[in-house]
Amino acid sequence: DKAAALPNGVAREEFEEYQRQLLEEKIERDKVFAQRKAERATVRMHLRDKYHLAQDERDDAQVHVAGGAVELPQNLAAMMHSEEEEDGSAGPLAFLAELREVELPALRDRALGGVDQVKKKCALM
Repeated sequence: DKAAALPNGVAREEFEEYQRQLLEEKIERDKVFAQRKAERATVRMHLRDKYHLAQDERDDAQVHVAGGAVELPQNLAAMMHSEEEEDGSAGPLAFLAELREVELPALRDRALGGVDQVKKKCALM
């Protein structure tokens, strides 16, 4: 009676082994998925810290579910560090320092030269 319930006449031991393998694979997939969700949450937390935004409790919960200490993959960590380095040199004072280096007469002459070229090409102006 029980043999009839098994698919395609498979032996009970083989069927139980198959079910066990499916369960193990599902557990492994769930673990990898939770780890990736935690990595994404960590990136969001870093970005919120960086831009002084309010933290989200769901991100903390995802990191906690994955085991607490989540290490970012090297490519994500490199992206985070490169953005931090770019922001470090692009402060408001750095803009002013670059503004001092601009030669206004040369910039004015270049702009007027561009306008003259457009006037020559465009009959309406």
